[in-house]
Formats: sequence, structure tokens, C-alpha cells
Amino acid sequence: MRLSELAAHLNAPAPTPDLEVQGVTHNAAWVQPGFAFVAIRGARFDGHSFLEQVAGAGAVAVIGEGLPEGTVSALPYLRVASARGALADAAAALAGHPSRQLRMVGVTGTDGKTTTSWLTRHLLRAANFRTGLLSTAGYELPDGALRHFPAHFTTPEAPQVQATLADMVAAGADAAVLEASSHALALDRVRGVAWDVAVWTHLTSEHLDFHGTLENYFADKRRLVERAPFAVLNVDDPWTAQLRGVAPAETTYSAEGQHADWRAGSIEERSTGLHFHVVSPLGEFDAHLPMIGRFNVANALAAMAAAAHLGASWPQLVAGLASFRGVPGRMELVPDPLGRRVVVDFAHTPPSLEKALATLRTTTSGRLIVLLGSAGGPRDPGKRAPLGEVATRLADHAIFTEEDCRDTPLADILDAMEHGARGAGRDNFTRVPDRRDAIRRAIGLARPGDTVLLAGKGPEDTLERAHEVVPWNEVQEALDALQLN
Repeated sequence: MRLSELAAHLNAPAPTPDLEVQGVTHNAAWVQPGFAFVAIRGARFDGHSFLEQVAGAGAVAVIGEGLPEGTVSALPYLRVASARGALADAAAALAGHPSRQLRMVGVTGTDGKTTTSWLTRHLLRAANFRTGLLSTAGYELPDGALRHFPAHFTTPEAPQVQATLADMVAAGADAAVLEASSHALALDRVRGVAWDVAVWTHLTSEHLDFHGTLENYFADKRRLVERAPFAVLNVDDPWTAQLRGVAPAETTYSAEGQHADWRAGSIEERSTGLHFHVVSPLGEFDAHLPMIGRFNVANALAAMAAAAHLGASWPQLVAGLASFRGVPGRMELVPDPLGRRVVVDFAHTPPSLEKALATLRTTTSGRLIVLLGSAGGPRDPGKRAPLGEVATRLADHAIFTEEDCRDTPLADILDAMEHGARGAGRDNFTRVPDRRDAIRRAIGLARPGDTVLLAGKGPEDTLERAHEVVPWNEVQEALDALQLN
């Protein structure tokens, strides 16, 4: 694409010379010959301080909101109203706007969005859509192989989102499901996506270190509904009242007996999974989902409503649900020949941990043991004590351990969780700082019939400590511990 064409996409004056642009990035270390560099003014760095570096790396232009006083750019400079918005718009244009060639489903919410995204992908495939997936658990092209971004792309920026969608189109996809986090929406990482359906799960307190208030968090997530022509809304969530009528068209769902377009009744949790009756615009039918957790009925309803809007029939939905194998790290069962039930789950907030433990309690004949930690840094330190309280209230024994402590002393995190437990008058916990040792301790305590929940890490493939980031696989750690015990 010529620089003049890119400038037109960004509503910026065309600079000279009119060079060929091969790609775009906001990270000076990622600049390649022919790239446009977006100079973003962040909390810690101003991208304009890297102009000499990116010119030396072969950049052909700079995009920004204006050169700081006294700064000179040796490269053509495109002035825009929003640097982050321009990064997304430029990435979409350079990738050929791939989302316009796909039926795009976006899923947002605090808890449940990953499972709902995977379920929607699976149901669309059951309805013969060649479907790609982009979620926090990884991404898939239509071939179904799960892939992960390199470590520096853990949270994909707009260029990586657009490049992945372009790869899906090149692989023959005709639909894609994208898990839209609050950060991705607030920072315009998915601004260039042409949505067809927005799915709303529910909202609870999370990421307030970034958003500041719960209202700001809601406003950022609401952007997905504002940008889609059709919304799938959870009427069991109180925040949904503020989303009604935002999208040009909508459908609703409820797993709690409220009036909705899609609703579930006669819900049973059996050894084979969830069994329930569905009332929907497509008619009434019985469904079976081989997953643990009554709350997954809501995720199933949301996924069915989204897939149905794109053309899936109710027999395809029923068959798709019955064949769903789950999400890596989301209530994932780890096999044990001795009869202990070990479950790996991503639950890392007090509400999600409470749901997971309450679900496991109803289907556990023996004791319930939970292992958990809490992230370090400024990430919602206020949830650490409530995590300790929830864990010791709902489990027979809790083990407090590390979970990405980063620059926060691990002892401070464990102290906060202990404070939550002792403040509620409970002492049924143990502190084991090293997570590998903690997993082995938890599984070593379990007897046949007991359930062990390893909470917090789920499918993540690294463990962040104060001065190192180590490779991590929670399921493999559990398997190793089972062999030792």
C-alpha cells in the first residue's frame, strides 16, 4: 500500500515522498524495513523518543498525534487525532480488512467469555461454518489446531489481531469468534474489526487498576455492543438493562428462569454433564453439554443464540453441544486411575472461584481441596483477601501459593489471602509458596472420592515470578504430581 493510500484511510494529509508501506507497529523493537511506526504517548514512554531508532530500522513513516515541541522527524509524518485508533485502522487497511470477509462474533464479559467463545466456535463448525477462533487460551485457524502467540504478543495488539484474521481468511475461513477483553476494547486493539454479533456474558469487578471504576470497566466493554448490528444479551446480569436497545437488533437469554428469548429449564447435573431443556426462537428441545458447572448452561445459551443468528439449526446446535470437549484450563479434568478428581480451572476472581467451588461441592462425595494464588503488581489487590475467604468457606482445605506475583513480594500476597481467611474465623489453610510444591501437596492430601481444584492459572503457559518468567503447564504439573502420589 502506498503511503498516500494509508493517509487517506486515516483521514490524514498525504506526506511526501509517497513510499510503499509494508506493515505497521507501535513497538520500536518490532519495526521492519517498510513499516510505518505509530508513536503513542503512553504512561511511561512517548513513542516519539524512538524516531531515530525506527528510522535506522527501516521505517518509512511515522504516525502520531503531533510532534512534541523541539522534536524533528526525518521520516514523513502523518498527524492523526488518535494514535491508537490509527494503529488499528492502519493494521486493518494493510491486512485488507479481513473481518469484512468473515462472519464475526465478539464475546465479552468478566467470567465465561472464553468458554462461550469456544462453544460458539464449536457450534458454528457443527453447522458447517469454517470457523477460526482468537481467545485468551490461544487461537485456531479452521484446521482446529490450537496455537499461541509468542510471549511478546500475549495480549495481541491490533496488527496481530488483523494478521491473524487475515490468516484465517487465507486458510478458507468464513466465520471467526473473537474473545474481546476490556483491555482490547479500551485500547482499540479490535477497533478495526467488522462485527456481526456481540455476545455479553456478565459483569463483575475486575481490572479496576486499569479502568479505575466499575462504571468505566462497563463502558469499555459496552463498546462491543455499540459496534455490532446484533447483540446477544444475558438478562440475568443487572448491567444488561443498560445495554437493551444499544444494538440495532438483539436477542436475550437466561439460565435462571427469567423471561428471555433463549432460556433453560429442567437443569440437571449428572455424571455425564449438564442436561437441560431449551425454549428458543427455533423451538423447544432437550440439550446435553458434557461439562461440569451449572453456570455453563448460560454460556451454552449465549453460544447457541449467536450461532443460530448466523444460520445454525436447532438439530445442529444439539449435536454440537453434545460433542463439545471443553476448553483447555476451564474446568478441565485431569485423569487419575486412583479415583481422585483433579480439576484445572482459570478461576481467579472471588465470584468465579465461588462458582467453581460451589459447582464442585455439589458433585463431590469426598473432601474438596482448593489451591489458589493471586496476581501481583497493581492488579486488583483488593480481591486477595476475598479469595482467601471464599476458598476457606467453600473448601475443606485451601492451599495458598504463588500466581504471577511479579514485582509484589509473594509473602504480602499470601498474607492478604490469610487475612481474608482468618478474618472470617477460619484456619483450614496451608501456605506453600512454590506452586509446584503446592500442587504436589494438594494432590498428596487427596484420597479416592476427593476433588482437588487447581485454580488461577488454567491454560496459561508461563508463571511470572519477581525476577523470572518460567514455562508452565498446569495440567502437566498435575499429571506429574499424580504419578508421585
